[in-house]
Amino acid sequence: MLPFTHEQFLAVFAGYNAAVWPAQVVAYLLAAAMLAVLVARTRSAGRIVGAGLAAMWLWTGVGYHWLHFADINGAAWLFGALFVLQALLIAQVAVVRNGLAFAPGGGACAWLGWLLVVYATVLYPLLGLATGQAYPAMPMFGITPCPVVVFTFGLFLLSRRPISAWLMVIPFAWSLIGGSAAFLLHVPQDWVLLFSGFATLPLLMRKRRHAAAQ
Repeated sequence: MLPFTHEQFLAVFAGYNAAVWPAQVVAYLLAAAMLAVLVARTRSAGRIVGAGLAAMWLWTGVGYHWLHFADINGAAWLFGALFVLQALLIAQVAVVRNGLAFAPGGGACAWLGWLLVVYATVLYPLLGLATGQAYPAMPMFGITPCPVVVFTFGLFLLSRRPISAWLMVIPFAWSLIGGSAAFLLHVPQDWVLLFSGFATLPLLMRKRRHAAAQ
């Protein structure tokens, strides 16, 4: 039994989106810059993409979970802490250690990676609108948990280096927690989130095993 109603859940998004505008636009501009350097394969692409991801996770943990969602759900304090921790882990691996590198190509990882990136940035909000949600009472890309996690999975799949197992734990956990909104809170765009962890994790683990065997 959830401690809040569907109407309260959507009201949080409405208040949040109004309070943080124009962060929604900034999130898209940040994502565009991240994808541009990824495709260009610039030397600093790993650090730039990692910094962008870390910023999205940090913003979502503090801005959404702690400052807004916690008003109706006490578990948001824990959720926010996990998102902040994920931001720090990404920053450590990608920015400090330069542990991310990208070489978009073919194969199952790349195809699913690009599909999840497109879904998180474009199809996620469009599906929300198509199923009866209306801005601002809807989750938006880059500043709310579920599309941030889908976007993260997509970028991890596009990495040519194996992704640290520690970077997968929290996104996978949220694919289950947040993905439950698909049926518990009638958020149909989160069905993809629910299954994205199960699709992404085996591919990333296979890439790790392949790299270890070389």
